[in-house]
Amino acid sequence: MTSILSAVAWPYANGPRHIGHVSGFGVPSDVFSRYLRMAGHDVLMVSGTDEHGTPILVQAEQEGVSPRELADRYNRVIVEDLQGLGLSYDLFTRTTTRNHYAVAQELFRTVHRNGYLVPRATMGAISPSTGRTLPDRYIEGTCPICRYHAARGDQCDNCGNQLDAIDLRYPRSRINGETPVFVETEHFFLDLPALADALGSWLQTRTGWRPNVLKFALNLLDEVRPRAMTRDIDWGIPVPLPGWEDNPNKRLYVWFDAVIGYLSASVEWARRTGDPDAWRRWWCDPEALSYYFMGKDNITFHAQIWPAELLGYNHSPGEYGALNLPTEVVSSEFLTMEGRKFSSSRSVVIYVRDVLERYGPDALRYFISVAGPETQDTDFTWAEFVRRNNDELVSTWGNLVNRTASMIAKNFGAIPAAGQLTTTDQELLAASKEAFGTVGDYLRHQRLKRAIDAAMHNAAEANQYLSQQAPWKESDPERKATILHVAAQVVADSNRLLAPFLPHSAERVHQALGGTGTFLPQPGIREVDDLDGGPAYPVITGDYSTQPRWAQEPVVPGTPVRPPTPIFTKLAPEVVDEELARLG
Repeated sequence: MTSILSAVAWPYANGPRHIGHVSGFGVPSDVFSRYLRMAGHDVLMVSGTDEHGTPILVQAEQEGVSPRELADRYNRVIVEDLQGLGLSYDLFTRTTTRNHYAVAQELFRTVHRNGYLVPRATMGAISPSTGRTLPDRYIEGTCPICRYHAARGDQCDNCGNQLDAIDLRYPRSRINGETPVFVETEHFFLDLPALADALGSWLQTRTGWRPNVLKFALNLLDEVRPRAMTRDIDWGIPVPLPGWEDNPNKRLYVWFDAVIGYLSASVEWARRTGDPDAWRRWWCDPEALSYYFMGKDNITFHAQIWPAELLGYNHSPGEYGALNLPTEVVSSEFLTMEGRKFSSSRSVVIYVRDVLERYGPDALRYFISVAGPETQDTDFTWAEFVRRNNDELVSTWGNLVNRTASMIAKNFGAIPAAGQLTTTDQELLAASKEAFGTVGDYLRHQRLKRAIDAAMHNAAEANQYLSQQAPWKESDPERKATILHVAAQVVADSNRLLAPFLPHSAERVHQALGGTGTFLPQPGIREVDDLDGGPAYPVITGDYSTQPRWAQEPVVPGTPVRPPTPIFTKLAPEVVDEELARLG
């Protein structure tokens, strides 16, 4: 049994999440984690809401509330949506806990003590109309390297180069469009050049990464330079150094504290279990593995900044000891919407909550798994969503379950025992058993599309088997029983193969074949008190200790089977027009 950390990107708590977000960090990480648990591994899946930084301040000001009130509101919305989608976090928490403050400050102090956080004067951007600092991510302009017109003040998404806001041509505020004024300020910079050799050596040892991710990460080393890890802002984690910690206008950079959330969430999880050191199995054991899930716009922070912070910390570790670097950064590409980029401000958006209310979680999980942006940008269209649901979920998988359970209920009332197996019977059962190895290998390497294609192929083969064997025409009772026994076995196998993708319908399929009890544990929401005396908040958590095995388990003859109800809902063609009308 291997200890595997599933580290899931932290959604920003300035609004509800749309399906583009969960296609990158949410569904892929959950499918991966559910499979590994079924395969017998010791998985710790952690994340939470990212609640510091300028966007929270700006949004709070627009809504006339405090930053904490805004974070509280959207933290709860996001928790409810991700739990409704079935994301099986061991702990989904937040970055405004006192535990997180303590962990982030410990890492900062240690990296500083080791000499990799150095103070230097720099030019900071100020809004002329408000006098407020404009963080680099809130400044846009023309990239001085590739001339891309919408480069941000910290990096250009077009060429991938790290930038400083003052280097942009024609800089402008993303808040109100005005031209910022640059003034001298002092910040602590992560000394990336001093860590570049160690970072490059580590990246060169990475195998099995998606080629675009590794290439992008290596390219970042071409012109590496120090990067500011503090900000002129009053909302965030205080800088834990003498002369800085009491300064109300200096805070840790939100991206410094956000990536540390993977560690702090693990520490919080362990403390809540009553074994405060339990997190070390995933962070300090050299044999443990860790996979980080996100969209491609976050590669810089997970393949360069976070590993550099860990290398700087491990140079002479603090109270947490030497910490594991990522085994793999699993980055998805972007999901677009009807040919356009997602944009909440322009109403080009489909919120997770709306999809869950209208179509349920598994229809969305299926689309993301089979047609999501795994290795290239992908467009979500309502026409394709409806087609996938009706032609694949309903007509292939749902139809197989319903016809098998219906014929068993009608003819036998229970799963029948098999008689003499034909060569065709044996070949189908053998192929279904072998599918666990095929699908599992794809999932172990985060190849969700190939994995779900192989799992659905298993179901399609069973459908074809039933059509060819035609048990409804079979006059020999023993042969009819054998055919339906074989079909029930492949349905049960296919349900396990598809369970990581479709956890909610997996429960209904389990019941359709006469199963009792909980087949696949689901996440829940708990209201908890801050461990160190802060305000209470909701978390996503669950007990996933009892899992179906990732293997063929023989169906039990004599198990009662009743006439089933449909597993999935067929969508009317009018859904496409209705949803397009909602988009205007």
